[in-house]
Amino acid sequence: MSAPHVLAEVKDGIGWLTLNRPDQLNALSMEMRELLIEHTAKFEKDPAVRCVVIRGSGTHFMAGGDIKGFHESLTTGREAHLAAFEMRVVKVHQAIYQIRRMQKPVLASVQGAAAGFGLSLILNCDLAIASDDSFFTLAYRHIGLSADGGATYFLPRIVGERKALEIALLGERFTAQEAKANNILNWVVPKDQLVAETAKMARKLADGPTFALGVAKSLIRNSFDNSWDEHSHREAEGLAACAATEDHFEGLNAFLEKRKPAFKGR
Repeated sequence: MSAPHVLAEVKDGIGWLTLNRPDQLNALSMEMRELLIEHTAKFEKDPAVRCVVIRGSGTHFMAGGDIKGFHESLTTGREAHLAAFEMRVVKVHQAIYQIRRMQKPVLASVQGAAAGFGLSLILNCDLAIASDDSFFTLAYRHIGLSADGGATYFLPRIVGERKALEIALLGERFTAQEAKANNILNWVVPKDQLVAETAKMARKLADGPTFALGVAKSLIRNSFDNSWDEHSHREAEGLAACAATEDHFEGLNAFLEKRKPAFKGR
Protein backbone atom coordinates (compact mmCIF):
# COMPACT_ATOMS: atom_id res chain seq x y z
CA MET A 1 0.00 0.00 0.00
CA SER A 2 1.42 3.39 -1.00
CA ALA A 3 1.97 6.13 1.57
CA PRO A 4 -0.74 8.79 1.88
CA HIS A 5 -0.14 11.95 -0.13
CA VAL A 6 -0.37 14.09 3.03
CA LEU A 7 1.05 13.03 6.39
CA ALA A 8 -0.50 14.52 9.52
CA GLU A 9 0.94 14.50 13.03
CA VAL A 10 0.21 16.42 16.22
CA LYS A 11 3.08 16.74 18.67
CA ASP A 12 3.46 19.08 21.63
CA GLY A 13 0.82 21.52 20.42
CA ILE A 14 2.07 21.65 16.83
CA GLY A 15 0.13 20.14 13.93
CA TRP A 16 2.48 19.04 11.15
CA LEU A 17 1.13 18.62 7.61
CA THR A 18 3.66 17.12 5.20
CA LEU A 19 2.97 17.03 1.47
CA ASN A 20 4.10 13.53 0.61
CA ARG A 21 4.66 12.86 -3.09
CA PRO A 22 8.42 13.44 -3.19
CA ASP A 23 8.91 11.45 -6.40
CA GLN A 24 6.43 13.84 -8.10
CA LEU A 25 7.87 16.95 -6.42
CA ASN A 26 4.74 16.92 -4.21
CA ALA A 27 2.52 17.87 -7.16
CA LEU A 28 -1.10 18.29 -6.15
CA SER A 29 -3.14 15.12 -6.65
CA MET A 30 -6.82 14.47 -5.96
CA GLU A 31 -5.80 12.40 -2.94
CA MET A 32 -3.63 15.25 -1.65
CA ARG A 33 -6.52 17.66 -2.14
CA GLU A 34 -8.90 15.45 -0.14
CA LEU A 35 -6.37 14.91 2.65
CA LEU A 36 -5.60 18.63 2.89
CA ILE A 37 -9.31 19.28 3.33
CA GLU A 38 -9.64 16.50 5.90
CA HIS A 39 -6.59 17.34 8.00
CA THR A 40 -6.97 21.12 8.00
CA ALA A 41 -10.56 20.65 9.19
CA LYS A 42 -9.37 18.38 12.01
CA PHE A 43 -6.55 20.70 13.02
CA GLU A 44 -8.90 23.67 12.99
CA LYS A 45 -11.18 22.03 15.55
CA ASP A 46 -8.55 20.23 17.67
CA PRO A 47 -7.77 22.25 20.83
CA ALA A 48 -4.50 20.32 21.17
CA VAL A 49 -3.27 21.99 17.96
CA ARG A 50 -2.05 25.51 18.71
CA CYS A 51 0.04 26.04 15.58
CA VAL A 52 0.12 24.35 12.15
CA VAL A 53 3.17 23.83 9.94
CA ILE A 54 2.83 22.92 6.24
CA ARG A 55 5.94 21.49 4.62
CA GLY A 56 7.01 19.22 1.77
CA SER A 57 8.78 15.87 1.90
CA GLY A 58 11.93 15.31 -0.09
CA THR A 59 13.83 18.18 -1.66
CA HIS A 60 10.93 20.37 -2.83
CA PHE A 61 7.88 22.04 -1.29
CA MET A 62 5.40 21.65 -4.18
CA ALA A 63 5.76 21.79 -7.94
CA GLY A 64 2.13 22.83 -8.49
CA GLY A 65 -0.55 20.80 -10.23
CA ASP A 66 -0.16 17.31 -11.63
CA ILE A 67 0.64 18.23 -15.24
CA LYS A 68 1.01 14.62 -16.36
CA GLY A 69 -2.39 13.90 -14.86
CA PHE A 70 -3.94 16.88 -16.63
CA HIS A 71 -2.52 15.75 -19.96
CA GLU A 72 -3.66 12.16 -19.54
CA SER A 73 -7.15 13.22 -18.46
CA LEU A 74 -7.53 15.62 -21.41
CA THR A 75 -6.24 12.97 -23.81
CA THR A 76 -8.36 10.05 -22.63
CA GLY A 77 -11.50 11.76 -21.36
CA ARG A 78 -11.63 15.41 -22.37
CA GLU A 79 -15.35 15.99 -21.81
CA ALA A 80 -15.35 14.41 -18.35
CA HIS A 81 -12.15 16.27 -17.41
CA LEU A 82 -13.55 19.66 -18.40
CA ALA A 83 -16.93 18.97 -16.82
CA ALA A 84 -15.30 18.24 -13.47
CA PHE A 85 -12.53 20.85 -13.61
CA GLU A 86 -14.30 23.78 -11.96
CA MET A 87 -15.52 21.67 -9.06
CA ARG A 88 -12.01 20.31 -8.49
CA VAL A 89 -10.83 23.89 -7.97
CA VAL A 90 -13.78 24.70 -5.73
CA LYS A 91 -13.00 21.65 -3.60
CA VAL A 92 -9.33 22.45 -3.07
CA HIS A 93 -10.36 25.98 -2.12
CA GLN A 94 -12.09 24.44 0.90
CA ALA A 95 -8.66 23.61 2.31
CA ILE A 96 -7.54 27.18 1.62
CA TYR A 97 -10.62 28.52 3.36
CA GLN A 98 -10.02 26.33 6.43
CA ILE A 99 -6.39 27.41 6.72
CA ARG A 100 -7.38 31.07 6.48
CA ARG A 101 -10.27 30.66 8.89
CA MET A 102 -8.67 28.57 11.63
CA GLN A 103 -8.06 30.51 14.83
CA LYS A 104 -4.42 29.51 15.11
CA PRO A 105 -1.28 30.49 13.19
CA VAL A 106 -0.21 28.53 10.09
CA LEU A 107 3.45 28.49 9.07
CA ALA A 108 4.75 27.37 5.67
CA SER A 109 8.22 25.80 5.69
CA VAL A 110 9.65 25.83 2.18
CA GLN A 111 12.57 24.13 0.47
CA GLY A 112 13.36 23.71 -3.21
CA ALA A 113 10.64 24.52 -5.72
CA ALA A 114 7.35 26.23 -4.90
CA ALA A 115 5.45 26.56 -8.16
CA GLY A 116 1.82 27.11 -9.16
CA PHE A 117 -0.47 25.91 -6.39
CA GLY A 118 2.60 25.52 -4.18
CA LEU A 119 3.12 29.28 -4.28
CA SER A 120 -0.62 29.81 -3.76
CA LEU A 121 -0.44 27.65 -0.63
CA ILE A 122 2.45 29.70 0.77
CA LEU A 123 0.60 32.97 0.09
CA ASN A 124 -2.38 31.54 1.97
CA CYS A 125 -0.39 30.74 5.14
CA ASP A 126 0.03 33.33 7.87
CA LEU A 127 3.83 33.16 7.97
CA ALA A 128 6.49 31.59 5.77
CA ILE A 129 10.10 30.51 6.26
CA ALA A 130 12.28 29.15 3.45
CA SER A 131 15.75 27.83 2.73
CA ASP A 132 18.09 30.19 0.92
CA ASP A 133 18.18 27.95 -2.16
CA SER A 134 14.41 27.74 -2.62
CA PHE A 135 12.78 29.25 -5.69
CA PHE A 136 9.32 30.30 -6.74
CA THR A 137 7.12 30.78 -9.79
CA LEU A 138 3.43 31.28 -10.42
CA ALA A 139 3.80 28.99 -13.41
CA TYR A 140 0.20 28.71 -14.59
CA ARG A 141 0.75 30.83 -17.70
CA HIS A 142 3.26 28.29 -19.02
CA ILE A 143 0.47 25.74 -19.45
CA GLY A 144 -2.15 28.23 -20.58
CA LEU A 145 -3.99 28.63 -17.29
CA SER A 146 -4.84 31.44 -14.91
CA ALA A 147 -4.20 30.85 -11.20
CA ASP A 148 -6.12 29.21 -8.36
CA GLY A 149 -5.57 28.61 -4.66
CA GLY A 150 -6.35 32.25 -4.00
CA ALA A 151 -3.16 33.50 -5.69
CA THR A 152 -4.93 36.30 -7.57
CA TYR A 153 -6.53 37.44 -4.30
CA PHE A 154 -3.61 37.12 -1.86
CA LEU A 155 -0.72 38.07 -4.15
CA PRO A 156 -1.72 41.71 -4.84
CA ARG A 157 -2.46 42.19 -1.14
CA ILE A 158 1.04 41.00 -0.25
CA VAL A 159 3.21 42.38 -3.07
CA GLY A 160 1.02 45.11 -4.60
CA GLU A 161 -1.00 45.06 -7.79
CA ARG A 162 1.80 45.91 -10.25
CA LYS A 163 4.20 43.27 -8.91
CA ALA A 164 1.40 40.70 -8.76
CA LEU A 165 0.68 41.30 -12.43
CA GLU A 166 4.36 40.84 -13.28
CA ILE A 167 4.54 37.55 -11.34
CA ALA A 168 1.31 36.20 -12.85
CA LEU A 169 1.66 37.40 -16.44
CA LEU A 170 5.32 36.50 -16.95
CA GLY A 171 5.53 33.40 -14.76
CA GLU A 172 9.25 33.91 -14.23
CA ARG A 173 11.24 32.14 -11.55
CA PHE A 174 12.42 34.20 -8.59
CA THR A 175 14.69 33.49 -5.64
CA ALA A 176 14.04 33.21 -1.93
CA GLN A 177 15.75 36.55 -1.43
CA GLU A 178 13.41 38.18 -3.97
CA ALA A 179 10.43 36.50 -2.33
CA LYS A 180 11.43 37.94 1.04
CA ALA A 181 12.00 41.39 -0.45
CA ASN A 182 8.43 41.25 -1.78
CA ASN A 183 6.98 40.04 1.57
CA ILE A 184 6.08 36.56 0.28
CA LEU A 185 8.49 35.16 2.89
CA ASN A 186 9.11 36.32 6.44
CA TRP A 187 12.45 34.58 6.88
CA VAL A 188 15.15 33.06 4.67
CA VAL A 189 17.60 30.73 6.40
CA PRO A 190 20.51 28.54 5.30
CA LYS A 191 19.35 25.23 3.86
CA ASP A 192 20.87 23.18 6.67
CA GLN A 193 19.06 25.28 9.29
CA LEU A 194 15.54 25.16 7.84
CA VAL A 195 14.32 22.23 9.96
CA ALA A 196 15.66 23.66 13.20
CA GLU A 197 14.47 27.21 12.51
CA THR A 198 11.02 25.95 11.50
CA ALA A 199 10.74 24.00 14.74
CA LYS A 200 11.89 27.02 16.74
CA MET A 201 9.30 29.31 15.16
CA ALA A 202 6.52 26.71 15.46
CA ARG A 203 7.36 26.31 19.14
CA LYS A 204 7.16 30.06 19.70
CA LEU A 205 3.76 30.21 18.01
CA ALA A 206 2.37 27.12 19.77
CA ASP A 207 3.45 28.48 23.17
CA GLY A 208 1.64 31.76 22.56
CA PRO A 209 -1.81 32.90 23.74
CA THR A 210 -3.72 30.90 21.12
CA PHE A 211 -7.07 32.62 21.48
CA ALA A 212 -5.56 36.11 21.22
CA LEU A 213 -3.42 35.09 18.23
CA GLY A 214 -6.52 33.73 16.52
CA VAL A 215 -8.41 36.97 17.10
CA ALA A 216 -5.48 39.03 15.77
CA LYS A 217 -5.24 36.78 12.70
CA SER A 218 -8.94 37.12 11.97
CA LEU A 219 -8.90 40.89 12.40
CA ILE A 220 -5.93 41.36 10.08
CA ARG A 221 -7.26 38.92 7.48
CA ASN A 222 -10.62 40.72 7.35
CA SER A 223 -9.32 44.28 7.57
CA PHE A 224 -9.13 44.83 3.81
CA ASP A 225 -12.82 44.04 3.45
CA ASN A 226 -14.07 46.25 6.30
CA SER A 227 -14.51 49.98 6.64
CA TRP A 228 -12.72 51.55 9.59
CA ASP A 229 -16.05 52.21 11.33
CA GLU A 230 -16.95 48.53 11.13
CA HIS A 231 -13.45 47.29 11.89
CA SER A 232 -13.08 49.46 14.99
CA HIS A 233 -16.05 47.64 16.52
CA ARG A 234 -14.57 44.25 15.58
CA GLU A 235 -11.34 45.23 17.34
CA ALA A 236 -13.22 46.21 20.49
CA GLU A 237 -15.18 42.95 20.45
CA GLY A 238 -12.03 40.92 19.92
CA LEU A 239 -10.09 42.61 22.70
CA ALA A 240 -13.00 42.17 25.12
CA ALA A 241 -13.17 38.45 24.29
CA CYS A 242 -9.42 38.10 24.86
CA ALA A 243 -9.69 39.91 28.20
CA ALA A 244 -11.89 37.09 29.51
CA THR A 245 -9.33 34.37 28.82
CA GLU A 246 -7.06 32.61 31.30
CA ASP A 247 -4.11 33.49 29.08
CA HIS A 248 -4.73 37.21 29.57
CA PHE A 249 -4.69 36.84 33.35
CA GLU A 250 -1.56 34.70 33.13
CA GLY A 251 0.09 37.35 30.97
CA LEU A 252 -0.68 40.03 33.53
CA ASN A 253 0.66 37.91 36.39
CA ALA A 254 3.82 37.04 34.47
CA PHE A 255 4.46 40.70 33.65
CA LEU A 256 4.07 41.79 37.28
CA GLU A 257 6.15 38.84 38.54
CA LYS A 258 8.85 39.51 35.90
CA ARG A 259 8.74 35.99 34.45
CA LYS A 260 7.91 34.36 31.13
CA PRO A 261 4.17 33.63 30.77
CA ALA A 262 3.03 30.03 30.54
CA PHE A 263 0.07 30.33 28.18
CA LYS A 264 -2.35 27.40 27.95
CA GLY A 265 -4.25 28.46 24.85
CA ARG A 266 -7.47 29.26 26.65
